[in-house]
Amino acid sequence: MNQAILSGKQAVVAEIADKIKNSDSTVVCEYRGLSVAEVTELRRNLREENVELKVYKNTMVERAVEDCGLAELKDALTGPNAFAFSTDATAPARVLAKFAKKHKNLVLKSGIVEGKVVDEATIKELSMLPNRDGMLSMLLSCLQSPVSSFARVVKAVAEAKEAGAPVAEAAPEQKEETPAEAEAPATEAAEAAETPAEEAAA
Repeated sequence: MNQAILSGKQAVVAEIADKIKNSDSTVVCEYRGLSVAEVTELRRNLREENVELKVYKNTMVERAVEDCGLAELKDALTGPNAFAFSTDATAPARVLAKFAKKHKNLVLKSGIVEGKVVDEATIKELSMLPNRDGMLSMLLSCLQSPVSSFARVVKAVAEAKEAGAPVAEAAPEQKEETPAEAEAPATEAAEAAETPAEEAAA
């Protein structure tokens, strides 16, 4: 094989492996039957969510996933495939699934999420999750729910740390009485009761 051709293929394999390693999510989809206009629309939709769509030869991807230790993905590498890469674990699945509802020729097949090969069912489950901003908003809503007492404790601890005081001082202290201290009031009461009787006898 011509050295230039071999070097070119090696560069492509390295590029694919690099994209997989640097992405939190990679989704494989078959685009057979989509028109040029539809593919252009799909690329635009993905780009708006910071997802990159690339088309590679299956043989190149097979070598790349082997290099990444993800050979299980090879089962999905049949037919004309496109590959969506993103640092957002849910974005590729979400955008592709939404597009596939209106364009039946787009088929979600498999993917890699956070370093693990996942099947079509998992990709579809991921597609139902909100984007990162949406999940942060949901988390914020949970944190703002009625847990005021917990929030006050957290605030007190944080303020104590900033002031350099021990964390234990952030909460009200309850002094434990020693046995001697606990018995003292009882002894005093007994002495007070005996005094009038002694005075009366005198």
